[in-house]
Amino acid sequence: MKRFLCILLSFALLIPFVLTTSAAQDEPAYYLPGDVNNDEVVNAGDARDILRLSVGLETWETIAAKCKDAENYNYKRACDPDGDGKFSAGDARLALRASVGLEIIPALKQTLRVGIGSEPLTMDPVLNSEVGAFTLLTHLFAGLAKYEIDENGALQVVADCAKELPVGTVGADGKVTYVFELKDNLKWSDGTPLTAADFVYSWNRAADPDTFADYGYLLDIIDGYYDMYDNPNAKLNVHADGNKLTVVTTSEVPYFYDLLTMGVCMPVKQSVVESNSYWAGNANTYVSNGAYTMIVWEHDKLMTLVKNENYHDAARVKMHTIEFNLTDDAEALTALYCAGELDFLDSYAWVTSEDISAEELYTIGSMGTYYYHFNVNKSLLPSTNTLTGAEKEKAEAEVRNALSLLVERSYILQNVVGMPTENAASSFVASGILDADGKAEFYENAGSSDSFNGYFDPSAQAYEANCIAALTTLAKYYNYNYSTGKFTNFPTITLSFNEGTGHADIAQCVQYDLGLYGIPVTLHEYEWGTFLNTRKEGMYTLARNGWIADFNDPVNFLDMWTTDSGNNDAQLGKGAHASLKAYSLDLTSYGINYKVASGTWAQTYDYLISVIKKIADTELRYKLMHLAEDLLMSTGAIMPLYYYTDSFVCDSSVKDWYATPYGIKYFMYSTIR
Repeated sequence: MKRFLCILLSFALLIPFVLTTSAAQDEPAYYLPGDVNNDEVVNAGDARDILRLSVGLETWETIAAKCKDAENYNYKRACDPDGDGKFSAGDARLALRASVGLEIIPALKQTLRVGIGSEPLTMDPVLNSEVGAFTLLTHLFAGLAKYEIDENGALQVVADCAKELPVGTVGADGKVTYVFELKDNLKWSDGTPLTAADFVYSWNRAADPDTFADYGYLLDIIDGYYDMYDNPNAKLNVHADGNKLTVVTTSEVPYFYDLLTMGVCMPVKQSVVESNSYWAGNANTYVSNGAYTMIVWEHDKLMTLVKNENYHDAARVKMHTIEFNLTDDAEALTALYCAGELDFLDSYAWVTSEDISAEELYTIGSMGTYYYHFNVNKSLLPSTNTLTGAEKEKAEAEVRNALSLLVERSYILQNVVGMPTENAASSFVASGILDADGKAEFYENAGSSDSFNGYFDPSAQAYEANCIAALTTLAKYYNYNYSTGKFTNFPTITLSFNEGTGHADIAQCVQYDLGLYGIPVTLHEYEWGTFLNTRKEGMYTLARNGWIADFNDPVNFLDMWTTDSGNNDAQLGKGAHASLKAYSLDLTSYGINYKVASGTWAQTYDYLISVIKKIADTELRYKLMHLAEDLLMSTGAIMPLYYYTDSFVCDSSVKDWYATPYGIKYFMYSTIR
């Protein structure tokens, strides 16, 4: 049941990366187009050798004699820098131009092969909420801003479709106006003009309640958002005037530019969207505006992207083609990589040092939490329960929190996940997310204990005491047989999770830990798309989940649990829980005239998040975010298991790629050497 990770992944910072076109089976895969003698530079000598080859003055034997490590270097492919299968004066001319900086040869016809994970549920950037799919979308679409790595390796937000990121103007009412000027001659991948009006359409579509965009709630910082819930004709306070886009936010938003990098803020072409509801499910109908365009989508198998010559920054894009292998079978992906048929793995099976060398393994910091969550509309109390209303919900919350304490996180980390036990999670907001001072981490100040971080002690040393505390709580509501050490009337818990490496093993650990005390757990494993829909519809009792930050701000972990959030799969404030008056909120001690006793989720948590999003005072804002997490964790709906790190595999020939702590990989500037 419980498998061991055979190798500890080495920690690394963000490192760039590259690849090569496919070679015949009997040819070496490694080569640099134009670099005939494998000295890692294209020069006039290479151009001369290609020209001599084209007229018969060189043979493959004489070329091989000049080549370093000819046995393992594909010098034949290197002599064909334009990739047309011929060796001509044109190839020599291309190499000569490259030698003086007039061409960038690594950009020509190179193909990067990437194992990305499961088939995406959607490729509509507005509707997507999957990390893997966002890596795809980042290559296909361009918003007003994007993430890049500066010369020191630091992640920064820079302008993309916008000429620059403007400073907002604060009005007397506290609203902030931003005026973006778009770059000249922006185009869609089909060659038609892209204008500021396309952003207006796309943002209103994303915010429209009828679109059901999981991330639509993030646009609540824009003036006019909530009017759209009351008035079907209302629009966001976003306007186009020629190539200028004016955006009005309700207040100063510290993460506004980060938000502009996300799929929910990317433009989609109105005529395409409105003429075909399945436009985003087929390569033939797919129109985008980013560095690449989609030419092949074999569902559940392969997605092929090629460089988009209509992209405004196409000159900087080096990798010509990217083939994304779509499967959640990590063992199959790992086998393909080990066979030399993939260059990058974003998800892989357990490996030994004989399979993959240490220099190919990467682990970077990831601001995310792997967790389970309960469906708050599914009762855990025994059938004999007579509690109702707020008293019943208080009992349910105690039970959920007690069940969380019974899970041995240190065992899961050591023996299933292969991470240090220090990664055990005791809060929902992940490690890496900073607190108000920009130095301490938010989770370090979570909870109320002076002896551990977070809301409980997840260490191996505290596990026995946690179990005793949990059993004491559960004994208040269930029949406990002291001779067997088991509960006798605990209802069966259905634990749902998706296919994929490790998820079943973790679920079996949780099943085992709870089963020790007579708590029956039935496991339900689903295909990825089915799982997402099952979870969203609340058709479960306990479900696997994971959340990786979109930007470094605790609100990104907290606003997803508001009633209207498309990511609120715990059903807080939804269904029967919507009318439940079981929560209290008193903000008077923070200088805010608001106090509610026995309020609903909307009257307490939703209101608190709305206040947080309007406050400019950094210290107060962070205090209120701690208060929000306190309220969230008090429900017991969240069972944090561990804080993520991002582990992946990359062939050493791939250069100039980069990754973010938000789980996104960037390949457009990569080459293979």
